[in-house]
Amino acid sequence: MDEKCMVNDALSVTKASIDSYSKAITECANGQLRSTLQQLRNEAEQFQYQLFQIAEQKGYYVPAPTANTNDIQQVKSGLTGGTTMK
Repeated sequence: MDEKCMVNDALSVTKASIDSYSKAITECANGQLRSTLQQLRNEAEQFQYQLFQIAEQKGYYVPAPTANTNDIQQVKSGLTGGTTMK
């Protein structure tokens, strides 16, 4: 397995872990366990971002182009109950 595959695989696994932590947090009634899961999720998010930066620097991952301000406002309005997106 080459480096690109390993980095992309680690990114996928880390994203799946973050998703699992988030789901567990929303279903957790025990405050201490919930806090621990939140801390683990936060650490996984930091690790994912570091992996993303490595992948981007090495050209293994090319993010989508930056959205323009108008597009961002349309999405924001749609999500907050404002005008609908066209």
